[in-house]
Amino acid sequence: MGKAEAKPKKKRQPAAKPEKTRQPAVKQKKVRQPVGQDQLKKIFGAGRVINDPTVLKQYAGDLSFSPAKSPDFVVRPDRAEEVKALIKWANRTATPLVPVSSGPPHFRGDTVPGHGGVVVDLSGMKKILRLDRRNRVAMIEPGVTFQELKPEVEKQGMKLMMPLVPRATKSVIGSCLEREPILVPKYHWDMSDPLCCTEVIFGTGDLFRTGAAAGPGTLEEQWASGQAQKSPLGPGQSDLFRVVQGAQGTLGILTWATVRLELLPSIQKVYLAGGQKVEEFIDLVYGMQRLKLGDECLILNRMDLAAILETKPAAIKKLMAGFPPYILIFVVAGYDRFPEERVDYQTNDIMALARKHGVQPVTGLPGVDGGKLLRAISGPSAEPYWKLRPRGNCADIFFLTTLDRTPGFIKVMSEVLEKTGFPASDLGVYLQPIQQGRSCHLEFSLAFAPDDPAEVSRARATFDRASEALLKQGAFFSRPYGTWAEMIRNQDAESVAALQKVKKIFDPNKVMNPGKLFF
Repeated sequence: MGKAEAKPKKKRQPAAKPEKTRQPAVKQKKVRQPVGQDQLKKIFGAGRVINDPTVLKQYAGDLSFSPAKSPDFVVRPDRAEEVKALIKWANRTATPLVPVSSGPPHFRGDTVPGHGGVVVDLSGMKKILRLDRRNRVAMIEPGVTFQELKPEVEKQGMKLMMPLVPRATKSVIGSCLEREPILVPKYHWDMSDPLCCTEVIFGTGDLFRTGAAAGPGTLEEQWASGQAQKSPLGPGQSDLFRVVQGAQGTLGILTWATVRLELLPSIQKVYLAGGQKVEEFIDLVYGMQRLKLGDECLILNRMDLAAILETKPAAIKKLMAGFPPYILIFVVAGYDRFPEERVDYQTNDIMALARKHGVQPVTGLPGVDGGKLLRAISGPSAEPYWKLRPRGNCADIFFLTTLDRTPGFIKVMSEVLEKTGFPASDLGVYLQPIQQGRSCHLEFSLAFAPDDPAEVSRARATFDRASEALLKQGAFFSRPYGTWAEMIRNQDAESVAALQKVKKIFDPNKVMNPGKLFF
């Protein structure tokens, strides 16, 4: 009996071995990649599916402190149907997708593949679908850059609303999705401006149009009836364009969007005022914005202004030496109708306010030509990108506050610099009034040499320490990149839980840029 019972046991044991060897981990890795590559080639064709290690390395990291991670593939779609097919494939195969629309260099870690997968390079989708001067709106694809759109808009007598001297490779839609502040506060009505309607393919693979573009009717039918896809609200009671804005590609991919434009001025005059502290300008700026006086309005410290105007480190230092610590810049513009009269009355009103608050605006500073400055802030950056000019790399800390609170944050930043030993001369400061002066974008730029390990370590320590100190002071990191997301997660559990529910709705399988934000 014992022998008869033992024989089946001996037979079962070898039978179990094939089960362990049917799907070994090594075999899966060898089989999965070619299968995925073949499926991607069916969607995009062989020429737009890339796994060359040299190319993949270009997407593996950026100039931020985020750890590098190489993707498995890079794909380059040229129409919405391909993006939709790709997202559905990613859901079937549980493959991460990382959308990228701007060209290099990148600075914030949001385009670094946290979990490998496929980088979706949208920079080849460069169609300017429509320019509408009557309604002052442009419909563009995600690969259109500021350098490409600006001249086309100006041919139609319109002006593109831009952030501060963007890099030439920066996507217009990418900038709008990141809510980068524009330079003209009086045209900044809502935090979403200048973004209007969008066509987005969510992480579920569903194509959705937001705002007036949702219908009824096709886009062509809407155009024929005089519509321009300018109102971002809707459809119905929803504002789903706000869901994807600031989401760092974690909920979906935009295939086109409309952006607000303004009329192109026929006359522009730039004025500058120097000061030892930003406090000297606050009341004047509030007064100008309350009365809607002037167009561009911003405050820079000496390093940022010098870096915008000069390209060589030695020339930047020389120019800085003749500048006051902080410089207020504003532009007065006239348009088609009575441009001189408009410039005159606005200038007179601003000068009266300036005298009241003890500020003396002038048309130039030592080494600064007003015309050169106006041209510099009115277009994309020449090469090299202006933030890289002083030291070769920079780390930005930016957040929202109100203009009257900015001196307190600058003081906190100065205290951190003293503790970490970071040179104050390598710190850029940029204040941008937004929402018609109701709030303010405050940005600190830490310039450092990327090939010096000691400088990199000091910049990293300063970045982390300052971020924590500023958050404790009340800084609102509305765009939490990298480590900021973790800082905020620990501060506001209820909002994190709500956002995770949103993630489950629009990207239930978590294929869209995993590892970013709170997801």
